[in-house]
Amino acid sequence: MNQDNQMIPGSASASDSVVIIPTYNERENVAAIIEAVLRQPNPMDVLIIDDGSPDGTADIVRSKIKEHPGRVHLVERKGKLGLGTAYIAGFKWALDHKQYDYIFEMDADFSHNPDALPELYKAVTEGGADVAVGSRYVTGVNVVNWPMGRVIMSYYASVYVRMVTRLDVHDTTAGFVCYRRRVLETIELDKIRFKGYAFQIEMKFTAAQCGFRIVEVPIVFVNRVLGTSKMSGGIFGEAFFGVIRLKVSSWFRKYPKYVEQ
Repeated sequence: MNQDNQMIPGSASASDSVVIIPTYNERENVAAIIEAVLRQPNPMDVLIIDDGSPDGTADIVRSKIKEHPGRVHLVERKGKLGLGTAYIAGFKWALDHKQYDYIFEMDADFSHNPDALPELYKAVTEGGADVAVGSRYVTGVNVVNWPMGRVIMSYYASVYVRMVTRLDVHDTTAGFVCYRRRVLETIELDKIRFKGYAFQIEMKFTAAQCGFRIVEVPIVFVNRVLGTSKMSGGIFGEAFFGVIRLKVSSWFRKYPKYVEQ
């Protein structure tokens, strides 16, 4: 962990899974989302990556660390450094903790239902997937309480990404994902460049280029009730132009392949 980050761990855990949740000003949601993950039938630990929330989010997480020693962990970063860098920090933390074979990412605001975590887990532990994506669009459009304009923009953004990249994933910007450890060990994480929602596209595209099997699990996405959305026009702009750069750069890059030990 670099000098700009502060890591607050618990004690050892017997879980084989960790759920990474980036936060910025999520005091309304963070305690509840932690408890919702911890109550899942197959034990899952929680890693919060907090980007210096001024609203006291990290203080709430620290209280949860005391309540659930070894199950809840916190990495604090100084300032908003981007969604992609938060997940990369979380992935590296998880890889440093050898007990975690399954590494999840999800939002803090309950737009991803924690009770769907077992379905993603089952897809990789029993279904043969290397990457399981909680998908809004694999069985139609499963989005609740979003303005129609945003639904249309999100859906057709994924169609556009599929056309450009030839990636066989319907929900390319999905942020509800489970990775096998070997995927994150193989992907060259320091070469992941995007910081906004294009990060999600780049991770899936890179996993596919490395030869991993991606499976989509249908979920219902619910717009946040509490707190403030972090979505912006710049995020969509990065995704729109970024996928072209991503596809072109792939023509000149040799992707690592996983070798069974």
